[in-house]
Amino acid sequence: MTPEQIEALSPAFAAYLEQFRCCCDYPQTFDLLQVYCRGLLSDLKRKTCEPVALYAGVAVRTLQEFLRDHLWSFAQARDRLQRHVAQELQQLPADDLGTVGLIDETSVVKKGTCTPGVQRQWCGEVGKQENCVVTVHLGVAHGPYQDLIDADLFLPESWDQDRQRCQQAGIPDEMHHRPKWQIALEQVDRAQDNGIALSWLTFDEDYGKAPAFLEGLDSRRLRFVGEVPKSFHCSVFRLRPGHPASRADHLVRHSPAFSRQSWRPFRLHHQTQADTRWDVKAAQV
Repeated sequence: MTPEQIEALSPAFAAYLEQFRCCCDYPQTFDLLQVYCRGLLSDLKRKTCEPVALYAGVAVRTLQEFLRDHLWSFAQARDRLQRHVAQELQQLPADDLGTVGLIDETSVVKKGTCTPGVQRQWCGEVGKQENCVVTVHLGVAHGPYQDLIDADLFLPESWDQDRQRCQQAGIPDEMHHRPKWQIALEQVDRAQDNGIALSWLTFDEDYGKAPAFLEGLDSRRLRFVGEVPKSFHCSVFRLRPGHPASRADHLVRHSPAFSRQSWRPFRLHHQTQADTRWDVKAAQV
């Protein structure tokens, strides 16, 4: 965004942030949040505290103290955001897709051993095992409207088993290791409790590989389109004793439920690149 565009949005942006004032334990300096957020929206090459403060004409130490020392209620801010999003979604025109929930995670490479949750694990940022921090997220999309509405730290089992290390890193005693799919279900429940009506959900195979996650969505009567690994076992028939399920990749190649079908073409529209064509077969499993 250009400085002119940011300046034009300033009144509306300030009004939007105002609803979160009560989430800050020291609201007297709440206006510094607008300074920081405007810096994040700017075209600064480095958006750390010092260049953001200098860009806004604010003392660097003042902004540093605001970000370092002032306490926030994350849960209260998250709930307010979700209720705001729920109101926005209700005002959008209806379409064939409805409101889509998107479950995914973000991993950030991190050196050292003291940052909460950091350890050597799969890191999507670099596509391999790496020392990193992983967070699970829930987003929503309705037509061109997109918003990120929840985020939770994934706490590895090694951290959970070392409560002294957790205390040193500021991790509360009530926080324990949960699988990523369980965190995702908790986020879905929170969003619905705050008035966000999800038409359906989508996710990658890291979540689709967990039968308990799929059962959790079923028990909530939520529709979904998600990936499963090719080694996922399923069947086109109701399973009976002595009739084991088959790997998904074997099933789609050899089962008459798929082999007797013709391929159906679908054209997928993308906002940032050319449309793509997929050939699809479908059957109930």
